[in-house]
Amino acid sequence: MLGDTSFGDTVSGDRSDRRALILVENLSVPFDRRVWQECTTLRDAGWKVHVICPRGNKRDTEPEAEIDGVLIHRYPLRAATGGPAGYLREYGSALWHTVRLARKVGPVDVVHACNPPDLLFLPALWLKRRGARFVFDQHDLVPELYLSRFDRGEDLLYRAVCALERLTYRAADVVLATNESYRDVAVRRGGRRPADVFVVRSAPQIDRFQPVPPEPELKHSKPHLLCYLGVMGPQDGVDYALRALAKMRDELGRTDWHAVFIGAGDAFDAMVKLSRRLGLSEQVQFTGRIPDADLVRYLSTADVCLSPDPRNPLNDVSTMNKVLEYMAMGRPVVSFDLREARVSAGDAAVYAPANDEAEFAQLIALLLDDPEKRARMGKIGQERISGPLSWRNSQASLLAAYAAACRDHIPVSAGDPVRTGRRPRR
Repeated sequence: MLGDTSFGDTVSGDRSDRRALILVENLSVPFDRRVWQECTTLRDAGWKVHVICPRGNKRDTEPEAEIDGVLIHRYPLRAATGGPAGYLREYGSALWHTVRLARKVGPVDVVHACNPPDLLFLPALWLKRRGARFVFDQHDLVPELYLSRFDRGEDLLYRAVCALERLTYRAADVVLATNESYRDVAVRRGGRRPADVFVVRSAPQIDRFQPVPPEPELKHSKPHLLCYLGVMGPQDGVDYALRALAKMRDELGRTDWHAVFIGAGDAFDAMVKLSRRLGLSEQVQFTGRIPDADLVRYLSTADVCLSPDPRNPLNDVSTMNKVLEYMAMGRPVVSFDLREARVSAGDAAVYAPANDEAEFAQLIALLLDDPEKRARMGKIGQERISGPLSWRNSQASLLAAYAAACRDHIPVSAGDPVRTGRRPRR
C-alpha cells in the first residue's frame, strides 16, 4: 500500500514536509489523467503536491483549486495559431505564468516538469538553483512529434527542438519515460544513465472505465457499433479511419454498422468535413468531448474499437491511451501495426499493415462477423490492464524515481533560511 511505502526512509525529515511542484503546459489538471494519477500517488505517499497548468475552456476553469488535497494553480493560455509565431506567443506566455506562480508556491523539494513543450526545463533550472531536484516526465518525443505533425523535415526548427530536448535531459536529475521505447531514447539520444530513467506507464483509471449494460439504441438501428475515442489532431489518424469505413461500405458492401467518434482536437472540423465528403454522414457521428458516463455507455455498447494512428516517427514508439481505455472496457481493437501498440495490446488487438486502409477495413469486417473472437480479445485486454499494465506497477516506479531524485536531499522545510525563504530570527 502507498501509505506503507518505505520511500519516506530515503529522505531525511518527516514525509509531510516534502513538497512537489508539477508543471504542465499542454493540458489542464485534473483533466490530464496521467498527471492527476501522479498527483494522487504522491499525495498518498505523503507529499504536499502543487500543480501549475493552464486553465481549461469548459472545465478546470478556476484560477486556484484544491482537489482531494492537491493544490492547483492555473493560468490563462491561448492555444497557438498562425504558425511558429503563434507557438512563440503561447510558450512565452506559459513560461511567464509558470515562473510567476512558482514564486507564489515557494520552495519545493522536487520540480516535476511534463512535456510538451521541452521548455519547462527553464523554470525547473531556476528552482534547481534554489535547492529543488528536477524530474523530467517525458510524455512525448517532441522531435518526432514535430516531424509527424508538420511534415517539414529536419529543418532549422527541428534542430531547435532537438537542442531543447538535449538541454532538458541534461538538466534533469531523473527521467520518467512512458514506455521502453521512450526509455531507450533517453539513454541512447539523451545520454542518460539507465539507472536514472524510470518507466512510468500511463494506465486508465479503472474506476472510470466500468462497463455498463449495452444500449442498442446507440447503434442507430444497425447491428454493430464502431467506436473511436481520443484526440483528433493531424497525426491521430481519424482520416485513415474514415477512409477505411468508406472502403468497408464501397468495396466490402458492409453497411451493417454505425460509427461514433468521441473527442476533439485541431483536426475535428476537418474530419467532420471529410466524413461528409466521403458520404458517411448518415453512418458516422461526431460527439465532441462528452461526460464520462456517456463515454462509458458508448464503449460498453461498441462491438469494435478503432485505433487508426498511422505509422510515423512518433506513433510507432508511443503508447496510445485510447488503446488502454478500450482494453479496460473489454473491447477488441483494430490497429495499424505499430511497435508500442503491440506491446500494449498484444492479442487484444488485430493489426493491419502500417497505413493500409483497405486491410484496416477488412479486419473490422472480420471481427464484426466473429463475436466469439471479440469476446476473447476483450477478456485478454481486461486481464492485461488489471495485471502487467496496471497503474499499481507505475506507482511503484514513480515513487522509486522520486527516491532516486531525492537521495541525500534535505527537505526544504529542514533547510537553511535562505533556501526555505524564511528570514532568520534576530
